[in-house]
Amino acid sequence: MITLTNRAADRVRAMLADAGTPDRHLRVLVESGGCSGFQYGMSFDEPKPDDALFVSEGIRILLDPSSLAYLNGSRVDFDDGLQGKGFEIQNPNAQSTCGCGKSFS
Repeated sequence: MITLTNRAADRVRAMLADAGTPDRHLRVLVESGGCSGFQYGMSFDEPKPDDALFVSEGIRILLDPSSLAYLNGSRVDFDDGLQGKGFEIQNPNAQSTCGCGKSFS
């Protein structure tokens, strides 16, 4: 399972409305790369047959099976303050993260 904070859900809703695609799902994924070995990614997408589907704060979230193995139990937040990083994934499965918070191992 993966969850969104209220701030992250509000930002996703705004982005979906701006894009004119309110029927899309939020895909959260893990890819090889980044300075720590893996990096996080997010996009708007349609479900694929092997995706896991979760709903948090009214937002439909898709995870492919391999990303789910890395992200299960994670929480997505959004920080738009003066020092804000944008979306931030708080992943209890990460052994270490880089300074930017976008990659992990």
